[in-house]
Amino acid sequence: MQTLMAMLLLAVMLIVTACGDQEGQTEVKPDPSPAETEKVQADEVEVIAPHEGLNQAPIPLIVERISENEVNVEMTAQITDIEIAKGEMYKAWTFNGEAPGPVVVVNEGDIINFTLKNLDPAIPHSMDFHAVHAAPSEKFIDIMPNEEGTFTYPANKPGVFMYHCGTKPVLSHIANGMHGVIIVKPKDGYPTDSEIDKEFVLIQNEWYKYNDLDDMMNGEPSQVVFSAKALQEGDLNTNGTTYSLQETPLLAKVGDKVRIYVNNVGPNEVSSFHVVGTIFDNVYIDGNPANHMEGLQTVMLPASGGAVVEFTVTEEGSYPIVTHQFNHATKGAVAILKVTADGLDDGSEVMSH
Repeated sequence: MQTLMAMLLLAVMLIVTACGDQEGQTEVKPDPSPAETEKVQADEVEVIAPHEGLNQAPIPLIVERISENEVNVEMTAQITDIEIAKGEMYKAWTFNGEAPGPVVVVNEGDIINFTLKNLDPAIPHSMDFHAVHAAPSEKFIDIMPNEEGTFTYPANKPGVFMYHCGTKPVLSHIANGMHGVIIVKPKDGYPTDSEIDKEFVLIQNEWYKYNDLDDMMNGEPSQVVFSAKALQEGDLNTNGTTYSLQETPLLAKVGDKVRIYVNNVGPNEVSSFHVVGTIFDNVYIDGNPANHMEGLQTVMLPASGGAVVEFTVTEEGSYPIVTHQFNHATKGAVAILKVTADGLDDGSEVMSH
């Protein structure tokens, strides 16, 4: 009898336990994939309220030469959506709706009359030209929303200089897209001017989490990219994307001597600028003819550092242009120079890195 009672008690306990397990059962879901996690993070991004839905059409740069040694330059601070990777938009703080901004070209010895118009409805912006002598407290000052300011300064040194917004916190303004290059052409030119067949402007920059100052200070860039900026009307002109200069390569023909004006606008990382398949015949550090070097394989560019590099392409094919810090090249800092017999795109597939 005792044995029977024990067996019945055990059976009841098993039934109760099973029911309890079933009632308390929790579905175990797999960890989200990196793509799903990235989408959730993107969905959680909060745009500054006055920028919500704002996508201002790019306003063209204005450069007007008014005398042999004086030039008017007008730029616009604005909020414009930029595609930084396939399907990934960034609500960039920009100069003239581009990130990096348009290249500005003046001559050594010019007086620059510079006007900045600020179309950002919420945030002040400013301009810091590395190419000029000026008191920052007087001539790099903030321009309030929907206002403009004009400043005058000399450009007395030739080179490839960075420009950027200098409003606090400076890192936020640069990393959100307010950066670019001003070229001051040397009054006597470069010694190799007569030898150059092709000229390009390339800018390297980094992207971080949207408007996240902590990530910009302490994190790693999500993308590191090259952009081409037009020297002449009709030249290739791209924003800071991971794909543009791989899908649409720069072009040259066999035997061309190529000059690249290059600047690493950062804001944080160093660039080890290298063109695969060639050696630099001439390098002018910071673009100054006085800083001449020959036979370099790689040019080290600190954040804001520039250079003019020249090289000759001797065979047909694809020549990847990279930062030789390959964690950054893998994040997108690759451009392609396609070399063909006639300098035209033959439609062939390009080699990348």
